[in-house]
Amino acid sequence: MTFETLGLSPALLRTLAETGYTQPTDIQAQAIPLVLDGHDVLGGAQTGTGKTAAFALPLLQRLSKQTPANGPRKPRALVLVPTRELAVQVADSFKAYGRGLHLGVTTLFGGAGMQPQIDSLRRGTDIVVACPGRLLDPLEGGTAKLDAIEILVLDEADRMLDMGFLPAIKRVVNRVPKDRQTLLFSATFEDQIKALAMEFMRNPQQVQVS
Repeated sequence: MTFETLGLSPALLRTLAETGYTQPTDIQAQAIPLVLDGHDVLGGAQTGTGKTAAFALPLLQRLSKQTPANGPRKPRALVLVPTRELAVQVADSFKAYGRGLHLGVTTLFGGAGMQPQIDSLRRGTDIVVACPGRLLDPLEGGTAKLDAIEILVLDEADRMLDMGFLPAIKRVVNRVPKDRQTLLFSATFEDQIKALAMEFMRNPQQVQVS
């Protein structure tokens, strides 16, 4: 199994080759074709299994193929994560894999000045990586608009629930279009995660790696 056989574009394959990635991990091999086909995906994967690339690569490919609507750029993909560290790490992955695709990435997290993050949103961006609590302020203040979101990712969903983010997640998801594609990644599939999947996803395909 190679990245070519997963259906990734030449631009992404070049970047992966430059980065030194040759073989997809199990979660990448299972999830990437499903995401490219437009399915909702419920992924069981621990940190360190390559799950960020499992959603970042097909997401970048889909956004780069689709021309955004005319007018100011609005976010078309939203990735919710539990911590500031993960927000930075995921955003860096998007920037690394997406070099040359001309897609903007904005991060929103606490413990840093709000204004530069708001300014980045106002200038226009394609992908937002955010902690749910920090996203609510600009969302409810009207600075962040999520009405053009095509793909929603809940990363490390079990940790977000453990940290008490469920009410914030629900408020965010209510602002995202219903006809979006939803990807949920979690180390465990407890009842609460399954309930979340039932509520937010449409016929999700389940992939799990040990």
